[in-house]
Amino acid sequence: MARELANRGRRRPPGHPSRRQPDVDRFLALVLRNPVVERLLAAAEADARQGGLPGWYLTSGCLFQTVWNVLDGHEPGRGIKDYDLFYFDDRDLSWDAEDVVIRRWAGLGLDADIGPGRGVTVEVRNEARVHLWYEQHFGVPCPPLRSSEDAISRFAATACCVGIRREHGVDSVWAPFGFDDLFGFVLRPNPVQAPRDVYEAKAARWRELWPRLEVLPWPDR
Repeated sequence: MARELANRGRRRPPGHPSRRQPDVDRFLALVLRNPVVERLLAAAEADARQGGLPGWYLTSGCLFQTVWNVLDGHEPGRGIKDYDLFYFDDRDLSWDAEDVVIRRWAGLGLDADIGPGRGVTVEVRNEARVHLWYEQHFGVPCPPLRSSEDAISRFAATACCVGIRREHGVDSVWAPFGFDDLFGFVLRPNPVQAPRDVYEAKAARWRELWPRLEVLPWPDR
């Protein structure tokens, strides 16, 4: 399968992260060991061809946790509960419009196909609406996001900031911080949006699953 890099992030963490094509190829080879990831990429690509899911990415824990599982010799889907599918549609910011997309995906029966025995849930969210509910949920405001890439770049840790989109059989990867932290089991805070307590709670949970994870402290500033 042809692969390309879509990696144009403006912010860089310390250490000048690697953004080489071999790293992208390695990331895809690891992540596609998870059959649920492959199934969802194919389903999202098909939906997008019908005009749905503008600016979509499969993202978050289903990707970086798959990588850590495979590198640690575990089953690829171990411990993964949510498969996050982002899209960005600012033409209608109502909940009703987003709910139409959520219900359409529920009607595909993917949860039933890939979920039994795994507890898999597919979470479909319009990132153009995040600023409408983020403060109520997390206690801090969020500015209106500009794209799904913008949303992915705001995850609590740099290793988490990865997304994949498939178009015409080509997998594009958004990884604004590169892959060094992800491959190296380093959890580095990304304090641009998520609050400290969210980062620390996630770090504690992930450290139980991957004990060799190096958790860097939240900056004092």
